[in-house]
Amino acid sequence: MKLTTTFILFLLCLTSSFAQDLGLELFVSGLNRPVNIKHAGDDRLFVVEQDGFIKIINANGTIESTLFLDIDSRVRSSGNEQGLLGLAFHPDYITNGYFFVNYINNSGNTVVSRFSRNGSNPSIADPNSEFPILNFNQPFSNHNGGDLAFGPDGYLYISTGDGGSGGDPQGNSQNTSNLLGNLLRIDIDTTTPPLNYSIPSNNPFVGSSTARDEIWAYGLRNPWKFSFDRLNGDIWIGDVGQGEFEEINRASGSSGGLNYGWRCYEGNNFTTYNNTNCPSMSTMTFPVSEYSHFDGEFKCSVTGGYRYRGSAYPNFEGWYFFADYCSGEIGNLVYNSTTDAWSFTFEVFSGNWAAFGEDINGELYVSSLGGSIYKLIDNDQLGIDENNLNSISIYPNPTENELNINFNNNLDLSTEILIYDIQGKIVKTMSRNTETIQKINTSELSSGIYILKINTDNGEQSTHKLVIN
Repeated sequence: MKLTTTFILFLLCLTSSFAQDLGLELFVSGLNRPVNIKHAGDDRLFVVEQDGFIKIINANGTIESTLFLDIDSRVRSSGNEQGLLGLAFHPDYITNGYFFVNYINNSGNTVVSRFSRNGSNPSIADPNSEFPILNFNQPFSNHNGGDLAFGPDGYLYISTGDGGSGGDPQGNSQNTSNLLGNLLRIDIDTTTPPLNYSIPSNNPFVGSSTARDEIWAYGLRNPWKFSFDRLNGDIWIGDVGQGEFEEINRASGSSGGLNYGWRCYEGNNFTTYNNTNCPSMSTMTFPVSEYSHFDGEFKCSVTGGYRYRGSAYPNFEGWYFFADYCSGEIGNLVYNSTTDAWSFTFEVFSGNWAAFGEDINGELYVSSLGGSIYKLIDNDQLGIDENNLNSISIYPNPTENELNINFNNNLDLSTEILIYDIQGKIVKTMSRNTETIQKINTSELSSGIYILKINTDNGEQSTHKLVIN
């Protein structure tokens, strides 16, 4: 009983709220306009550079000398919001080697394409393997959206801006007959000729004579970055505002057909921005939070991020991190279950924050257009990985039959590995072997949430939340 009680208290501390002191730890520098950060199911990060390159960053922060992908000649990046903008790895990338990019081509239009990993070298993509998925016109050079992500449902989601200029002069965001100002959802595992994809049968506008089948949500201005909560599948969208307010939108991953209100409304102030051809306010979904351009430091453009689901910094559990490009501030949005409301806090840093990234373990990173990527850390060091084992990573997580533990430079062979179930019972015990990446068979464990602990004889400990499908 004592072990179980202690373990439950330990689990509770993972979701408790403590005084928080956000810090940034330099992870890598020397990049050129990094605008997207993704992982491919292992402990590396893949960084998109706006000019048309993708680079691999190893777990120790070193940059692979060979580019993963170079499509610079196909990309127009002359406008500040143009270029190679988005990256998403297929959920089965380890097997099929497929990944998807979103870029502005030399004609100034949006292209979403699939590429393939090199068959003999997994650290290089084949630039000649491009398979076009979508191509649509951009009437202006700005507001291209450009982010990509696979949802828990296995479908590819694509964010598109309202077409650009200012104030959505063409009314695209409320016009569901085109692909601008939307969040799109498509099935890239099957094709319906002449398309190189198919439409999920439960997309909200399937069969409509006035709306495109690809649309999952609409009424967005410039959804520069969006993400899925890895715990519950919620969609989080940072939608860049017009003149006064920046929006953070949230919805259940199963909530299709939502109208986020642009250009009728900007933010949550219920003041009409442009009342031309606007539906009833009651049919719209307003942001879960907003902030003003003139609150403290001047702000201008939200960079959407992620809800923290890592294990290194329990103070951050469940917090949504985002940033503002102009002020250099990084914000966190926290839910209060008592008031059923979200509140945000800003901390001032120095950087033109362009993208957040999440690694295989749920730890978060943020990139500045100046060329550096930083890891988000808790300066109070209440994280459960505060020791010499803090560079250890586990992947894939969630896993099914086999787990990899990358010890990096931790060579202590006296290490013990323990897996606990949710009741605090030890269900698996192993010793450290001589491999840098140690493989653990998890096939005999039932689906559920576990805690993996790594202990050394000198008292150091690293703890990770482990999910088995």
